[in-house]
Amino acid sequence: MPNITFSNPNYRDKTVYAVAGSHTETILSIAREHKIPIDFNCADGECGTCIIKVSSLDDKGVMGTHLTEKEKVVLKENGKLSAEDIEKAEVGDVVPPWRLACQMIVRDQDILVEY
Repeated sequence: MPNITFSNPNYRDKTVYAVAGSHTETILSIAREHKIPIDFNCADGECGTCIIKVSSLDDKGVMGTHLTEKEKVVLKENGKLSAEDIEKAEVGDVVPPWRLACQMIVRDQDILVEY
């Protein structure tokens, strides 16, 4: 089971356990379950309110699920991803640090989520 540490300068860091590989457990759903106040409006990948920065707490690099089409559009519109970043994610399997909490599915890896 992976550990997810949620970090925000306005709150104390909180680490929670997540079920790896559950195809329904997004970062946002885990945060809400544990009363972690990640901002969101639509929870459907349309608005960009739940943009988070994700980093690995080990040496593997972030292994989240691939970017969804909604994430590509919203993160690019918000200046968090370039066309080159998207290509690296698609071709090189390099997961970018910026994600939408409502779209990213947890893998079996300890991560830091900054919101």
